[in-house]
Amino acid sequence: MSKHPHHHGPAAFNRAFAIGIALNLGFVLVEAAYGWQAGSLALLADAGHNLSDVAGLVLAWIAALAAGRLPDHRHTYGWQRASILAAFANAVLLLVAMGSLLWEAGHRLQAPAPTDGITIMVVAAVGVLVNGATAALFMSGSKSDMNIRGAFLHMAGDALVSLGVVGSGALYLATGWAWLDPLTSMAIALVIIAGTWGLLRQSLHLLFDGVPDSIVLAEVAAQLRALPGVADVHDLHVWAMSTTDIALSAHLVMPGGHPGDAFLAGIADELHTRFHITHPTVQIELDGLDHGCAHPTGNSMS
Repeated sequence: MSKHPHHHGPAAFNRAFAIGIALNLGFVLVEAAYGWQAGSLALLADAGHNLSDVAGLVLAWIAALAAGRLPDHRHTYGWQRASILAAFANAVLLLVAMGSLLWEAGHRLQAPAPTDGITIMVVAAVGVLVNGATAALFMSGSKSDMNIRGAFLHMAGDALVSLGVVGSGALYLATGWAWLDPLTSMAIALVIIAGTWGLLRQSLHLLFDGVPDSIVLAEVAAQLRALPGVADVHDLHVWAMSTTDIALSAHLVMPGGHPGDAFLAGIADELHTRFHITHPTVQIELDGLDHGCAHPTGNSMS
């Protein structure tokens, strides 16, 4: 028997996605044009990165829309996992883009070319405003949804990167060091790679039905075993259905018999309150049944 307090999908961010995509796409065109004119690899690199962020926002938006589709007889959980897939695709896209940037910056560093410091500073300053405003659009949903949080972190990180480009432009005007531009590009790439690696690891982990990072499986098992009348817990599984919904299935051995629907409702409420598990499915058994499940912890929990 199961008890599911459904909380499907985050609040609608359609307007935020539309505004964010339009702002960033317009800025990419401006930044690329001025980067080419000023001979600045830092601006061109940031334009390429912002273009990948536009693609990332599009992916995140599509995933959010797909996750909102109702379940049917072919997809009984709906399309909620699309948000996890989008997070993974965004991470891969960013890593490929930044790898290309590092390669080009390495070549440019061997033969630095002069750049237009004033143009770099002005365009990058506009980038601070555009990226900061876009990040603000997703701030309210960044705490509860990995898909929305990925969009927020990318935009907030871009604002900081653009701020760094402003600083490098100012330093170039003061010193005339042409190597600052490719070096700044390399620093931008390394910062973004460092920030993206966690998103790649987490999304890949969830795609393979890994236990979400917010869950300690032993604590979940301990809470279930502590319930009155429960002699044992086995076949315990916890996985992410989407970037916002966590599912659980477990078998409770209760020799005293079925405790009733109120007991199951209480379990669902406790799991939601403590672990944010939204889809618990619990099977009551009078005696432990072996379903051939592997026991990774070396005990009756699997």
